Amino acid sequence: MKKPVLVMALALGASSVFAQDLTSKKGEPILPESGDWAISMNVDPIFQFVGNAFSGSTAVNAAPGTNWTNVDQTIVGKMFIDEKSAYRAIVRLGFTSQTTKAMIADATVTAAPVYPAAPSMKEDVMKVGATNIGIGVGKEFRRGHTRLQGVYGADAMIWISSASKKYTYGNALATGVPGVSVASSTNFGGNLVNDPYGNAARQTVNKAGMMFGFGVRGFIGAEYFIFPKLSIGAEYGWGIGFQVAGQGTQTVESIGGTTPAVGTITTKTSGSSKFGFDTDMNQGGIFGFHGSGTGTASLRATFHF
Repeated sequence: MKKPVLVMALALGASSVFAQDLTSKKGEPILPESGDWAISMNVDPIFQFVGNAFSGSTAVNAAPGTNWTNVDQTIVGKMFIDEKSAYRAIVRLGFTSQTTKAMIADATVTAAPVYPAAPSMKEDVMKVGATNIGIGVGKEFRRGHTRLQGVYGADAMIWISSASKKYTYGNALATGVPGVSVASSTNFGGNLVNDPYGNAARQTVNKAGMMFGFGVRGFIGAEYFIFPKLSIGAEYGWGIGFQVAGQGTQTVESIGGTTPAVGTITTKTSGSSKFGFDTDMNQGGIFGFHGSGTGTASLRATFHF
């Protein structure tokens, strides 16, 4: 009687050891280990592409491009302290500058060109700049001894952003005859406006107020390791945040006054503030700010190395 009991005990003990020794057939560990690094990305576009391929849909069946990794352009990584906990980092450092040029007829030339001479042209230029900085830190804890792992913890984030547009015009405004009006300017979209007196005007500078925000959130979720060191998962959070945007400025030039003259007017645009607490998904951020989270994916892939 003692022999069968001993054999069963050994068998159960061995099965327990092997059940918790999660390794692949090649001996690769499936779960993250102490010292591992990880990076997460949104995998919704992949599932959409595969699903459309099987459904026969062609409307939105384009293959994922390089920008599918994170709609919010934020780098999210982890460093594992041990098998059950990790530090988290959320970083975005974005500085963009874009120049758009357009040719427009020279308003000072009144005579029509004679074939085959080309019309006299001048150049209008729009320069757009933006800054997006988001930094966050957190700590993650894990539970579970199988491929299915529960995760929970907390994050703290701050973010800063600013944007500006500057315009230069080839045709300088002029009074008199023939004169040069605002109509002799390229409409880049939003740059042709009215001044505070109702005169037609064109922007030369448009600066948005700098935005600053911070937030903290607790989270809970789950991951399933489909391959060694590769998991699919999602997390939900609850957080509190505050965001404030300062006053901006808009500078325009126009022709006005009782004795028409070219003038430049600078006005302020109003600021704003926001406070809230709400649930989010996959570190989407309290307000979904572009620099503060990893997007609102329903599923997220995490690679460990």
